[in-house]
Amino acid sequence: MGRFVEGRDRRQTALLPECLDDYVDVDNPVRVIDAFVDELDLLALGFAGVQPASTGRPAYHPAMMLKLYVYGYLNQLCSSRRLEREAGRNVELMWLTGRLAPDFKTIADFRRDNAEAIKSACRQFIAVCRSLGLLAGSMVAIDGSKFRAINTHDRNYTRAKLARRMAEVEASIACYMAALEAGDHAEADATPTAKERLADKLVALRKRMTELKVIGERLEAAPDRQISLTDPDARAMATATERRGVVGYNVQAAVDASHHLIVAHEVTNKGSDRAQLAGMAIRAKDEMAAGDLTVVADRGYYDGDQILACQKAGIAALVPKPDTSPARAKGQWSKDDFVYEPGSDSYGCPMGKRLTHRFASVEEGKTLHIYFNTAACQACAARARCTTGRERRIRRWEHEDVLEAVQKRLDGTPDAMHVRRRTVEHVFATLKHWMGATHFRTKRLKNVSAEMSLSVLAYNLKRTIGLVGVNQILLAIRA
Repeated sequence: MGRFVEGRDRRQTALLPECLDDYVDVDNPVRVIDAFVDELDLLALGFAGVQPASTGRPAYHPAMMLKLYVYGYLNQLCSSRRLEREAGRNVELMWLTGRLAPDFKTIADFRRDNAEAIKSACRQFIAVCRSLGLLAGSMVAIDGSKFRAINTHDRNYTRAKLARRMAEVEASIACYMAALEAGDHAEADATPTAKERLADKLVALRKRMTELKVIGERLEAAPDRQISLTDPDARAMATATERRGVVGYNVQAAVDASHHLIVAHEVTNKGSDRAQLAGMAIRAKDEMAAGDLTVVADRGYYDGDQILACQKAGIAALVPKPDTSPARAKGQWSKDDFVYEPGSDSYGCPMGKRLTHRFASVEEGKTLHIYFNTAACQACAARARCTTGRERRIRRWEHEDVLEAVQKRLDGTPDAMHVRRRTVEHVFATLKHWMGATHFRTKRLKNVSAEMSLSVLAYNLKRTIGLVGVNQILLAIRA
C-alpha cells in the first residue's frame, strides 16, 4: 500500500481513548444548535414535558428532541425514521444528543405534540439575527409559493371534478352493461368466465358511484366546496408552472432585502395572495423592530384595503397595479388615461373636458365617488373610443390617494421588482430543494406549519453562519 495515505487499524485499541468532543470542531454548526436551544425558555415557549412526571418511564428532554430536529432539517434529514438511524451512527448527532437515540415514533410525536412551540422557537432565532445587526435594513420582499401536501390530485375534489368523475363512472357502467347485454344475445360466443368478469366490474363501478355520492354530500357541507381525503386541510391551488396546479398549501414569506433572511412566514390553505400583504408586512415590521419599513410584492398582492392597512401601520408598500380593465382590449381609453385634479376634485379626459364629482355610493363595503359630464360626452367626437353608454363615468375610491402614492413610489423605484425577485424567489427554491419532491411529510395545517418553521429556522441558521460565522453567533446567543 505504499504511496497512499494509511488508515488506522480498526482493531487497534487506545490506552487513552478520544472523547466525543474531539470529533466536533469549534466552528461546527452543531455548536450553534446546542447553544441556541440551551438558551431557550422551553416552558415559556409551550413545549410539553419540560417538567418531568414523578411516575412512569422517564421521558426524553424536549431540548434534546428539538436539537435533533433542528440538526435534521439543517442537513435535509426530515424523516423521523432517518433521524432515528442517524442518531445511532452520526458522530455530530451523538455529540448533540448525548448519544441518545429515540425511536422514530417518539421523534414524530414530538413534532406533532409541540407544533405551536416549534413555531415560537423559530421566531426566537430572529431575535438573535437582530442582535447581530443583520436586520437593520428597511426593505423586505413578500411573496407566496405553493408547496405540495401528502394528497394526490385524485383524492382532492371540487364540484366540477366530482361531476367529471361521476360522468366517467356512469359511462363505464353503460359500456359494461351494453357488453353484458350483447353477451346475453350471443350466448355461444360469451363464456361464463367473461360474464363473471363483466359482472364483477359492474359491482365495482356501482360501489365506486356510491362512494362518489358520499363524497358529494361531504363536498356540499364543506365551507369552500372543496375536500381532500388524505390531508383534510390541503387545497387545490393554481400555479404558473403546473397545468393541473398543486394540492397543498400556500406558504407566505417576508425576506429581508439586505441579507435575505426570512423574518416572517405563514402557512395558509388559501390559494390567493391578495389578502396576505398587510398581515405579513406588519409581522415583518414587528420582528425587525423597524421604525420605517418598505415592503415590495408582486401584482398578485394588489388590494386597496391591504395597502391602506400597511399605510396605517407606517409601512410603505411597493405593489404594481394589475391591468384588469377590459377597456384597452376593446380599443377604448382606460381609467389611467383620465387625470385627477385634487384642487378642483375633477378628472380631465383625453379630449380636454372635465368630469366633475356628482355623487357617492357604497359598493362591496367601499365608498366610491362618481365623476362624469353628460353634456360633454354627448357632443364628444371621440365618444366611441371612450364609452358605449350615455356618458363616461369614473369611480374613485375614497382612499384612492393611497394607491396613487404607491404608484408614485414605484415610478421612483424602477428596480423594485428586480429586488423582489432576487430577494425572495431563490429562498423558496432553496426550501423546496431541501424538502424534496414531496415537500411536506405531515398532515393538517398545524403540523405542516411546524414543518415549515423548522425549515425556516434551518435556512436562517445556515444563512447566518455563512454571513458572520459560528463564533459570532455563539457570542450573540450567550450575551
